[in-house]
Amino acid sequence: MDHLTHGCVLLLDGTPDRRRGPLPNPTAHAVAGARPRGFLAARTADVVQLPAMAGPQSVLAHLQDAVTVPGPLLVWVTGHLMVPARRSREVHLALRESTPSTVRYNGLPWEWLTRVLREHTGPTLLMIDAEADARSWPTVAAAAQDGRLAADLPVCGVVTPGPEKPSVTAGPYTRAFLTALSVGHPTAGPVLDPALLHHLALGQAVLPERLLALQYGTAGPVLANPAHARPASAVPPEAEAPSSAAPPAQEEDALPRILAAANAGRHNEAAAMAAAWEQQVLRRHGPRSAEAGLWIEVRADLARLAGDHPRAAELWMSAAANRLARSGPSDGEAVAALKRAHYCWQHSGERAPQLAPALLALWEQVPGNPDAAADVRARLAAAG
Repeated sequence: MDHLTHGCVLLLDGTPDRRRGPLPNPTAHAVAGARPRGFLAARTADVVQLPAMAGPQSVLAHLQDAVTVPGPLLVWVTGHLMVPARRSREVHLALRESTPSTVRYNGLPWEWLTRVLREHTGPTLLMIDAEADARSWPTVAAAAQDGRLAADLPVCGVVTPGPEKPSVTAGPYTRAFLTALSVGHPTAGPVLDPALLHHLALGQAVLPERLLALQYGTAGPVLANPAHARPASAVPPEAEAPSSAAPPAQEEDALPRILAAANAGRHNEAAAMAAAWEQQVLRRHGPRSAEAGLWIEVRADLARLAGDHPRAAELWMSAAANRLARSGPSDGEAVAALKRAHYCWQHSGERAPQLAPALLALWEQVPGNPDAAADVRARLAAAG
């Protein structure tokens, strides 16, 4: 075994059984089922999953063993963050028997986790997709803001409010991050930047408004880029070479693969690929460029194909605004984008009133379409 390229993935499921009963944590299950050994930029890797963990000393022993691996270390934490009911204000990862009154004794102090991970001599990444209840939220939020949750470690992830009922599906952030990780990035080289995947996941996932988005430090070579290993027919060769411009042929080559994924029902994969290409174009051409506008329109159509009409309406409005800013109200493509936004807005259900003011503002910039603006005003009046 080549120890220099041997890494470890450690999955920590901090879910008290009393909250979920016999159901497993679906977020932890999604990570475990996504072939985590393939995540690492290492030739070989151990994968250790600790579901329904009992006792902080047992978890500590697994952490201490994991940090002895010389290669990349990925620790993915899911479950519940909790603050003891009395005396202590320290954040803990809830374990199997934890309650607010007992977590001080049977939960894992977060400081233990970060202290042990700092002992790892190789590249390290701590991923977090956790919940916190209303009582613990202020302390967890303060720890996120002042850096205690990261404690000088490279960290990506989210903390969300605990739902009233345990979810039966994986957290949307983890689903989006796993999709972006499985797709990779066409020009990133053999290693992926977790910060890029983090921002892609935040952009693609439908997350609650109250959210702690966590992104600290630089992870180094932890995550492998599956797109780097694809044959040349899958990723245009030009896309892997630095360039001051993005030839249209490159982007046209990507579109059939993206649309094929969407039409096959692999909507998350299609959205992640489109977002990755959009990031590349933004870096090369800027957010107001025609090239960037094209990828906004691609993502808008992907949202429509996935049945997410509110998101499609938002993206088509952004595309229309992009074209209006560049070419003015006489641009026929700008009007076409606005009409597509209008169609998606009409199918946006309860979100339609929230989107209406922005749509109306765009129609008011385009002369000769009084019926469209009147339709928006009428629906706004009816909703009011």
